[in-house]
Amino acid sequence: MWLFGETVPQVAEPARTRLAWEQQRVGRRSARPVWYAPLAIVGDTAGAAVPVYLAFALAGGTNAVWYAAVATASWLLVRAARARYAGQHLGEGGSVGTALYDWLVLVGLLAVVRAATGEESPFLVALTGLLPCAPLSAAGHALISRHLLARRRDGRSVRRALVIGEAAAVDGLVGHLARRTDHEFVVVGLCPIGDENPHSLAPVAARLDKETPPQLSADSASVLEATRRLNADVVLVVPGPHMTGTRLRQLSWAVHGDECPLMVVPGLTEVARHRVCVSSVAGLTMLDVAAPPRRGAAPLLKSMTDRLGAVLLILLLAPVFAAVAFVVRLDSPGPLLHRQTRVGQGGRPFTMAKFRTMVADAERLKQQIAGLNENDGRMFKIRRDPRVTRVGRVLRRCSLDELPQLFNVVQGHMSLVGPRPPLPDEVAGYDDVERRRLAVKPGLTGLWQVSGRSDLSWDETVALDLRYVDNWSPAVDLRVLCRTVWAVVSGTGAY
Repeated sequence: MWLFGETVPQVAEPARTRLAWEQQRVGRRSARPVWYAPLAIVGDTAGAAVPVYLAFALAGGTNAVWYAAVATASWLLVRAARARYAGQHLGEGGSVGTALYDWLVLVGLLAVVRAATGEESPFLVALTGLLPCAPLSAAGHALISRHLLARRRDGRSVRRALVIGEAAAVDGLVGHLARRTDHEFVVVGLCPIGDENPHSLAPVAARLDKETPPQLSADSASVLEATRRLNADVVLVVPGPHMTGTRLRQLSWAVHGDECPLMVVPGLTEVARHRVCVSSVAGLTMLDVAAPPRRGAAPLLKSMTDRLGAVLLILLLAPVFAAVAFVVRLDSPGPLLHRQTRVGQGGRPFTMAKFRTMVADAERLKQQIAGLNENDGRMFKIRRDPRVTRVGRVLRRCSLDELPQLFNVVQGHMSLVGPRPPLPDEVAGYDDVERRRLAVKPGLTGLWQVSGRSDLSWDETVALDLRYVDNWSPAVDLRVLCRTVWAVVSGTGAY
């Protein structure tokens, strides 16, 4: 987490360039395409109707059409009741977790209907027909998300934002928004509080006094004039010592009276929505930020799923293990497995095994090529590492060298999903922020692996790992596992 205004960050040149480019391209109230909701509804309809009909038809049922109609209507009802077709939600991600949650609600709803009506259709046939609903729905919404992201990168389907706050806080917020392309805001103007000038590229549209004016309508007049002149779609307010509760409240009256949304930005970063709860105490609005789950049912379920999943994968992939072992032995002399000491949860060391992808004396040769390191942080990575064997390059490209780590998962040293397991010499150089990566078990896969792997900078790697550590949930693990399939197929960043 980070609070805007603690420092005065300079906006990086690429971010400044993107901000200026977007300000030129973005139009007034660029909404999402109108076909998003119909497409999502059609996709959910087909994803429920077709599998259910085929399941009952192939089972010899006589009411396949009726069962398909009931399942489809129930699925659409569940999705609509949870606002999955609402404009502000379409394309905003989270499709796997939300689809799975909705599917569980659907199964429960149909179970109640089945019990209440005394319907006696085969349970396993019905469950088989319903299974594709969640993944097909998630796939359809993922396509919408990709299309929306492409539009936003092109300056469309975004909202023009006017930012209000002290100069340091404004710079922090604008710089943070300018460094990313996956959100809906483009800052078109600033209203700094006080005489200090922000460093951000966006123009100063108005200026508010540090001291609360006797007549708060002075604030409102300046802000309303700026929103109208810039055609702003939303006002973003970064609270601070000079933006008191009374001042913010009366400003919201004026902005809402002009039918313009107002959003308060508390400054928390990388905190998932499911960890934040808004409450009201004695008339004060408070954000309750929940701690990451470390005890209880969810971590216990993760541990059980990890070990059972690893055992199942070892059994299913036994022929692959044998084939990889054979080609490694055939390709170059040396041991079959490469064992290394890695640092796990809480800083505890463990021995991690991988299929050997380098020559036998790779550790000795590392000192000779230390100057070729292409990574900008603690990790040692070379795109064309001369120590890697011919078979090793293929194994790394397909991530097959990681398979023996399934035994580490069974032993409890690792998880299926988690941060990358670091080396002891890497951990020795960690600062307090980087040591946060050790709060959970390292993973066979994780956000680092599905987001570019070795192509990422050290700061990007740490940011991804900390995002996982702070916001872990079963839904996050499920999304990472699904993305791992594509990461393995594409081989991006694997070397």
